[in-house]
Formats: sequence, C-alpha cells, structure tokens
Amino acid sequence: MALKPNLADNRTRSSIQIFIVAGLCCFFYILGAWQRSGFGKADNLAMEITKNTGGDCNIISSLNFETHHGGEITSVDSFETEKKVFKPCDPKYTDYTPCQDQRRAMTFPRDNMIYRERHCPPEEEKLHCLIPAPKGYVTPFPWPKSRDYVPYANAPYKSLTVEKAIQNWVQYEGNVFRFPGGGTQFPQGADKYIDQLASVIPIKSGTVRTLLDTGCGVASLGAYLWNRNVIAMSFAPRDSHEAQVQFALERGVPAVIGVLGTIKVPYPSRAFDMAHCSRCLIPWGANDGKYLMEVDRVLRPGGYWVLSGPPIHWKVNYKAWQRPKEELQEEQRQIEEAAKMLCWEKKYEKGEIAIWQKRMDGDSCHSKQDKSQVTFCKSSDPDDVWYQKMEACVTPYPDTSSSELKNFPERLYAVPPRVSSGSVRGVSAEKYQEDSNEWKKHVKAYKRINRLLDSGRYRNIMDMNAGLGGFAAALQSPKLWVMNVVPSIAERSTLGVIYERGLIGIYHDWCEAFSTYPRSYDMIHANGLFSLYNNKCNLEDILLEMDRILRPEGAVIIRDEVDVLIKVKKIIGGMRWDTKMMDHEDGPLVPEKILVAVKQYWVAGGNSTSTQ
Repeated sequence: MALKPNLADNRTRSSIQIFIVAGLCCFFYILGAWQRSGFGKADNLAMEITKNTGGDCNIISSLNFETHHGGEITSVDSFETEKKVFKPCDPKYTDYTPCQDQRRAMTFPRDNMIYRERHCPPEEEKLHCLIPAPKGYVTPFPWPKSRDYVPYANAPYKSLTVEKAIQNWVQYEGNVFRFPGGGTQFPQGADKYIDQLASVIPIKSGTVRTLLDTGCGVASLGAYLWNRNVIAMSFAPRDSHEAQVQFALERGVPAVIGVLGTIKVPYPSRAFDMAHCSRCLIPWGANDGKYLMEVDRVLRPGGYWVLSGPPIHWKVNYKAWQRPKEELQEEQRQIEEAAKMLCWEKKYEKGEIAIWQKRMDGDSCHSKQDKSQVTFCKSSDPDDVWYQKMEACVTPYPDTSSSELKNFPERLYAVPPRVSSGSVRGVSAEKYQEDSNEWKKHVKAYKRINRLLDSGRYRNIMDMNAGLGGFAAALQSPKLWVMNVVPSIAERSTLGVIYERGLIGIYHDWCEAFSTYPRSYDMIHANGLFSLYNNKCNLEDILLEMDRILRPEGAVIIRDEVDVLIKVKKIIGGMRWDTKMMDHEDGPLVPEKILVAVKQYWVAGGNSTSTQ
C-alpha cells in the first residue's frame, strides 16, 4: 500500500503555512498561501483558513502588536550594509554531518571505535554554504503517524529494508518507509518487549521517566515508550547501519549520532532512570569494564540497566549467533563481575533479557564492595565530560540522595535535588521558581506570536542554551519534545537539573557542528546564545549550523540583546530565512528583543518559496 505523504494526515504543506499566517495575526505574511513547498491545490487553502479562523485573519482580536509587543522594529534595517549571500552547497552534501564525516572518519584508528567519535573539520575545511534538502523533500507526517511512516524522499536509503527484513525494523512501501515497531531483539514488536520489561521495572508509576538507549537502531524502543510517558535519549554511530539515527529523527524520536568509545558520553552524572542495550554490539566486559562504569556514572541511584541479546542465554543461542560458546561464556562472566564491582543487583534473567538495578546509596554499596578491586574517580566534577577521556574508575555516590526525586510529571516543576542541596552555584530554590515562572510568561508570549507552537506542527524542538530547562518545561506536551542543549562554555552546568525535571538534553559547544543529520529539527530556540558566543567563535558558523539542522519551513526564535540581534539579523539576511524583529513582551524599553524567523522551502537544484 502506497501512502501519499502529507495529503490526508498532514493536510497540505501550503495549508499549514496558511494557518501559520493566521496564527501570527498576519504579520507573518511571508509564509503566505503561495508557497510551493508540497502537495495540494490553492482552492483548498481558502476553505482551510476560513474553517480555522472564521475568515478573519486577525484571529487574536485582543492582541495589538503595537501596544503589547511594540510591533516590528523596522529601524533595524537602516543599520544594515550590503549583506553576504550564502550559496547552496553541492547536492552531494545533502546528508552532511561535519563532525562525523565518513571520509574523515576513515583516517582515524578503529581501535575502541575512535574513528566513529567526533572529528570536526578544521577552520579551513568548514563549508560556508547552505545544505540543500533532497529533491522531493516534504514535511514529515505529524505524530503519532510519523512513528510508523517516513516519506522515502526525506531519507532515500533502502539498505535496512533488506539487511533487517526478517527483524521487522523497516519496510519500503511505495513512496514511504513503514516501521512496524520491530527490532533485532523484539521481532514481535516493541510493545510486547516493553511489557516484559515493565513486569520488573516500574515504568507505569512515573519512577522511570528518562532512558538512555545505546546503539538504538531506528529507535523503535524510544518511539513506543513515548505512549508510556518515558522519554528516551537514543544514540548510534554514523553509520553502522545506513541512516538509522536519521530515520529516528524523521519518525519524531529523540536521537543523536554517538558511540561508546574513548570519550565520555555528553550527559551529566545521575541523569537516567534506565539504560538499555538491545544487541547493541558494545563489548561491555572489555577494557576492565570501562563502558559499564560510564553507564553507572550516568545512571541514577536506583536506576536500571537492561541488556538483551548476546551473551545472555548463550548456552542455548551460541550456534544461532555463530560464536564460540567459550567466548560468550567469558563475555558474560566479565559483565557479571563488573556489575558486582559496581554493586548492581541482578533483578531478572529470562530468555535473552537480563536486568540489573543500581543501589540507592553508597553506604549499602560499600559494604558489599571489595575495596581492593575498586578504583574511584578522582574528578571533583563528574559532569565535566565534554571531550574528556573515559576512565576505568567508579563515580562515587553523591552526598545528595536521589530519593528526593519526585515521580513524573510531579518532578517537572518540583525543586530538583541538585538545586535544593545547593549543588548548582547561584541557583536557590527561589531563583529556580522565578526562572520557571519567567519561562511560562515567555512561552505564553511565543504562543501568541505563533499559534502553531502547540498544535503538533513542531515535533522536534531544540533549545540551544537551555539554562534550567524552563522553556522545555513550559512547552511540555505529548505532541513535542525538546532537546535541551547546555553549552560547554556556559557559566553553570545545569544539565543535571534538566534531567531531574524529567527532561532530556546534551552538552555541546556551538563553535562546532552538532551530532545530528541535516533537517533534524522543526523548531530552534536560542536564548542569549549569541551573547554567550560573541567573540568566542564566528557567529556565521553558528547560524549556518542552525540552518543545517533545521527543516525547510522550520521556525526559529532568538531572544537576545538588541545589539547582538542586529549582527545576527544581518547574517541571516543572506541565508534564505524570512525574519521579523519584535520587542520584548514587557515593552520596547527592555533591551532584550526577539527575532522570529522561518526557513524558506528549497531543495537541491530548486528555488526558494519566499513571497517577500
């Protein structure tokens, strides 16, 4: 059965844009009905806009942009000199990932997956052009349909449909890929697999909210956990299997390109309620258990680790796996020894699934550890991980007990343990609450500007400078998820707080490319980011990276000081983005302003669709 992308379920791409026009009270006329970015007929657009707005473009009649928002800041244009125009990159760069470039990767050693780690291009090799979308690119299906269907044109790679055919990963049907929800270890479907895990792990109660899925494949586990209010941070290398992380993001599931190699994973300590490996091919027992020690670092006290597939149940399956039973037996012995050293308690083993639980506190652990066999990490900050070498040492338990953590969704606005214990310098419980309230106000203003913000139009959202996670918390909805990025140069390391709220995120330095494919995000938010990076690296590089990871017709909201935004707006002027600058929601006297933008639709060899 062939499905026609975005005709029935996604409406038409143009009608989506017409509805944006209504939602923005017509000041975003730049997204008008004449965009030629997808399927549909113009005569249907008038009906759609009339149905949604009653024929009145000013659907928020009480909102006056002149008095409430100060309107557009038209005087900014007078400061602009001749702008630099960025040309499209060669179509061969359609799926370019700068820091995981395949050709560059092959020049590095294969030992310990070094070649699959981040290796960013030097300054002289950076591209200064706009990455094109492939011909035929369309907006992904809305969630939850996107979980099961991806337009073929968006990621035209069929190898997984052949290589993983009997494992039910993905099937090619006409002009779409269909994802039945299977996997190497759950060919009968992810839901049945999750049911088996839930018989041991308290998934329903809200105790388990955040999960790290290592070697995630096409992220079907994360896709199906969403309905159970569990959000997974999935990662896999580029590219053991062609386009697996790209497929995950096209499905609307959080994922990044990543690997367990020689560098610590870019997540804070005690971040995840659960970690998972389903035949992820990671040698857990190797290197003195270093990889399990890294999982232990990011696993919250009381958290669970799930291993399904080799070497579990090796006595029965060694022939099917075509591996010597002695080798598998030794592999499982190493894992059991490492788990014992980490004080993990084995809770379950049945078939090919084994589950361990990390103990709640250090006291109960230390009485069971053989001190002569344990080396504790000496770093004073277990969250200092950006480009830090992974060590064969055990991260000590914190002084603050994670038992204070509420179940989700209560933990979203409860004071996180890191804040209540004073672990985050300069952030008291009162300041945390003030920050949460401030972001509720900001997001309320954003929703007045863009009425599609909570409609499901934007599924994959990124906050480039997330702070305490207030933006994501205020947006919280089953229709969307937010990748909260805490810059490695930020004044405070707040990513641990974000995870304690039941949200997900990652450390990153925006002087480099992000670990994702082009066109991964529907919307990008950047608060104070350009002030933070001003004079630290080229703002042009940051904006080009934003363009790379933003989908055609994706939205951008940049909140910053007006002098910085003037610089940013000048660069954007050559980037095929349509922009409007607006005053702060508290009025024109506030020096902080808001720059709202929409990326034009264009593909390799094609023209853009701005009506400006």
